[in-house]
This record gives sequence, C-alpha cells and structure tokens, in this order.
Amino acid sequence: MFRKKNLSLFRQDNKSRIRLMPKDSFCIQYTNCTGCPKSVENILIYRNLPKGEHIPKDKCTQNCMLFMIKGELLINSEEHPGITLRERQIVLQAIGSKVEILALTDVEYVVYWFNELPLLCEDRYKEMMEQAEAPLTYTPLIMSERLYHLVTSMPEFLAEENPCSKYIDLKCKELVFLITNFYPLPQLGSFFYPISTYTESFHYFVMQNYSNVKNVEEFAHLGGYTTTTFRRLFKNLYGVPVYEWILEKKREGILEDLQHTKMRITEICNKYGFDSLSHFAHFCKDSFGDTPRALRKKAAGGEKIGKIQ
Repeated sequence: MFRKKNLSLFRQDNKSRIRLMPKDSFCIQYTNCTGCPKSVENILIYRNLPKGEHIPKDKCTQNCMLFMIKGELLINSEEHPGITLRERQIVLQAIGSKVEILALTDVEYVVYWFNELPLLCEDRYKEMMEQAEAPLTYTPLIMSERLYHLVTSMPEFLAEENPCSKYIDLKCKELVFLITNFYPLPQLGSFFYPISTYTESFHYFVMQNYSNVKNVEEFAHLGGYTTTTFRRLFKNLYGVPVYEWILEKKREGILEDLQHTKMRITEICNKYGFDSLSHFAHFCKDSFGDTPRALRKKAAGGEKIGKIQ
C-alpha cells in the first residue's frame, strides 16, 4: 500500500470533506491559522468515495492504518487479498505494500500515515513487538466504542482549511493509545506484524531511499554512513550484500514497469539510474534475456516475462 503520500487512494481533496456543523458560538474557531507553520495535512486523511470508484494498485510510501466509518470497501493487497472492509473495521498496511481498492457502496474512511508509532508506553510497545508474529490469515481489527467515537469525530476538524499539526498529533497519539492499550497483546502482535520488520530506523531508511540511489556509495552517503559501515549493517540485517539487494529490487521494478505501466523505455531507463539506453538494454538482456522493447512486446502479447534462472 506508497511517491510521498500522493496516492489517489488516500489523497485529501475538496470532494473528500464533509460539511461542518452549523456555526454557533461553540463551532467558530477564533484564531486564524492561515500561513501558520504548525498547520499540516496528509497525516490523518478523511476520504469518501462513491459506489464503484476504483483506485488502481499502488505502493505505500509509509505505514498506514485505514479506519472504516461507513459502507463496504474491497481491498486487495498481499496481507488482505480480496477482503471486504465494513464499518468499524481497521486494517494496517506496511511501507512498501501494494494496495488496490474498490468501493462496493458509498464509503467513508480515515487513513493514518506514520513512519513509527508514537511511543506513549515503551514497555507496552516492546511487549507488543516481541509478540508480533504472522497470523495464518490477516483479519481486520474491530474498533472499540471509544475508538469508533474518536475516528468518527475526525472528519470535522480534518475538513478545516488549515488543520493544526499540534492538534492532529494529539489525536494521533490518542488513536494509538486506544489501540495499543485496549486490545490483548496476541491480537496486537498479529495486527502489527506487517510493520514489525520496519520499526528500526535503518529499515525505514533503506525502504524509503533504495529506489532513489544509483550505487552503494551514494546510498551510504545519503544515510550518513561510511560505505564499509553501511555494507556491514545491511548484510547483518538483510542477510545479503547491499549491491545484490539493490540489483534485485531494480529487476523487480523494471519488470513491473514494463508489464504494467505505459512509461516510455527512456523514462524507465532514467528512473533506475542507467547512464544510457544501451546500458539499460544490456542489463535487461543479462537479467531477462531480451531488450526492454522486446520484453514489453512479449508481455503485451500475453507471454510471461521474468528473470533468467
């Protein structure tokens, strides 16, 4: 389920906003937050979609939790393949997940984007992550009454022109508090398992930046590491040399773009940092057995393309 929070699935727009309550004296904000550096968007987002709206599969650039307020939403991802979400249900998608949705009815939901959860109780968080394990099947979490009341109160202040980041931070902390402290640890361990491998800052750094670097030296420099230290840390955490890992990710991305996007060959070449089209073509021949144009033609004709074994 991620380009910096610009998914159409989660993006905030004017059509996503609900009407505010009648503006009596207790509904009017007396401070003008226009231009305030503490105003922020895109951490908590309210969306409503009409029946039949389809959001194509896209990759999450951060972790996110989706809270269903109303309606039925078909979600398709590795963790939740073909699951129908209903009122009061919550799902979590980790950074790097690819998510596709379809509104089966008119729907309303709130999305919370985060890199790391606010640590309100470090002992509880540690216990939760220690018990994180992959369930046989992922199932949505059901909102408690208190949590549902909080989530359904959010659309109103999210509809404000300049929502205050300090206020939203408080709401995010309250949201996390009501989840992490009012559900059994085994249930939380299963729910948060998808992000358990991304909670360390190094993991986040790798997942957020690997597609933007051309080589290991640039990757290390970006994170403030020496190349030697970066190679060692990476090998310890991932079990493979960083250069091999980056190449594998490039191969996966190139295959995805050749088969499922309309990007021009030149654009794909530039996206993955190749110096020239001839270099890109040579890489594709070594990795997939043919040139980019030939591979795309095969894919368009229904032929399966993939890595050379």
